Amino acid sequence: MEKTEAVVIRVADFSETSRVVTLFSRDFGKIAGLAKGGRRLKGPFEAALDLLATCQIVFLRKSSASLDLLTEAKLISRFRPYGRSLHSLYGGYYVAELLSGLTEDYDPHPVLYDQAILALQRLAGDADFRSVLLRFEMALLREIGQLPALDFCITCNTPVGDDRRFAFWVSAGGLICSHCQRPEYGSPTITADAATLLSRFSDPNSPIPDIPPDRLPELRRVVTPAICHVLEHRPKMLRFLPF
Repeated sequence: MEKTEAVVIRVADFSETSRVVTLFSRDFGKIAGLAKGGRRLKGPFEAALDLLATCQIVFLRKSSASLDLLTEAKLISRFRPYGRSLHSLYGGYYVAELLSGLTEDYDPHPVLYDQAILALQRLAGDADFRSVLLRFEMALLREIGQLPALDFCITCNTPVGDDRRFAFWVSAGGLICSHCQRPEYGSPTITADAATLLSRFSDPNSPIPDIPPDRLPELRRVVTPAICHVLEHRPKMLRFLPF
């Protein structure tokens, strides 16, 4: 029997009374478990298995490829978007989608778990969902080893300077300077200021910086392709988020 704190990132009905639940836990990473009786209002789960709910769980880890057995879940908090904002709600779903698609079973990332919980708490507050999600995306890319190189040209090692424009070469995972760019790359360009701002977003220990409205399109030209490249498809929830 194992015990940990986790957030529910996917729920599917299994039978009239049971559910299959995917959780991202602080100590064990992603877990998929069968919650027998999980659809009942009364029982060992106390209606704690709602999507994006944070709970303390107890589960029996199976040695084979079968589902783990979830035996208990006690609710810590539910995700309630600020002012019933649809953008905050879809932002929470986006966090769950990325955790589900970009993490591996039993690969713990305590820092990423803490960042996910912080993101949900901020989305439930009055923070700008664009900044909150950008911090989470950059923290996730850093934790899984896919953070783009933002400080120098990955071809010639030229440092990012205030007077240069750089292109983002998504397949190589970093910026390329104007001297190293080729027309066939077709890479979107960003300013050095935008690259510096993205570097600040990637540091989970620093305050979340404000995003000037004119900078957001530049930042998304790097972050969205980076996420799509690692995920190998475009996240479904992006269509509902006005980036």
